[in-house]
Amino acid sequence: MNGQLRGDRVVVGDDARQRFHDASGYGVPRDGNEIALSRVEAAHLLFRGELDAVDGMEFREFLASGDSGFSTRFLVYMDLRDRGFYLSPAREDWVDEPGTADFVVYPRGKGPRDDEIAYRVRVVGERTDVPADELGNTVLAVVDEESELTYLETERVDPEGHTEYDLDDPAEGVLLDDRVVVWDPPMALHRSAFYGQELSGRASDIDAVQLSLVEAAYLAAEGDLVLPERDAGVNALVERGRAVERGRFDRRLRTYRELRDRGLVPKTGFKFGADFRTYADVEDVEDLGHSEWLVRCLESDHLFDPRDLALDVRLAHGVRKRMVFALAHRDDITWLAASRLTP
Repeated sequence: MNGQLRGDRVVVGDDARQRFHDASGYGVPRDGNEIALSRVEAAHLLFRGELDAVDGMEFREFLASGDSGFSTRFLVYMDLRDRGFYLSPAREDWVDEPGTADFVVYPRGKGPRDDEIAYRVRVVGERTDVPADELGNTVLAVVDEESELTYLETERVDPEGHTEYDLDDPAEGVLLDDRVVVWDPPMALHRSAFYGQELSGRASDIDAVQLSLVEAAYLAAEGDLVLPERDAGVNALVERGRAVERGRFDRRLRTYRELRDRGLVPKTGFKFGADFRTYADVEDVEDLGHSEWLVRCLESDHLFDPRDLALDVRLAHGVRKRMVFALAHRDDITWLAASRLTP
């Protein structure tokens, strides 16, 4: 059986509709028994020996005739087919709402006529940057330089926690270098609300809590922290934060504020190479459990390097956490979670 190139499609006649589309989910029907295949579908049928040639080209010549990225899309298509999935190219006539994906993958045992989607897959090479706004409810299929595949699932999430606290009176703090020290702090400040770290030692009975600049700026803005007049309150904290962190501080403060307002407790994620780690439900610091998320604060127009994204996801998985990116827009934050996927 042979196919003919018609623009960016391959048309196959004879009994192609029954043999390829109805039985195995390839292509879209045309008049009679003809079907139109995308180039990657045609390449797969050539590879399997179910098509003999396309305009005289066998598999090797046809694969080499594709556009930039064609060979990587073919590798992902072949892998997903080998895993038992039917899939369609994400393009008009094949699927509704193609979006920015390359393929629409159906649940095992389902096909194009079942109106049910398991994954929307975007194919990239390991050196191809991906805009942040093109991720979310998308699986990123990364083809590395040795043609091995890594699947990264990305989805938009909505943070929600249940931590509640009440400070009867504002804490009083002093700005020292890049932190604030609260002498004789309210008990709830650290024990219930999990702000800061206690300043303690075996040979001392001093009662104090050390706050990060982000924590202090948030508390001051909420009226739960006051500083001596010489420290000028929240403005001085923000200016000190900008001085030591430059543009990162504003993003981190916005993210911190949003997480606290949603009932989560953010703490530094420095040990994990992130901005924050988060706890959804804190009642007492003596019974914390594990943090659930690692959060990295990024600009909304951030370009993800697939290698860096894979590194973040692997690290989070290794410490039993979920990797979440806070993408700061002008008026709000988009929360993007990423994790490894085995289809």
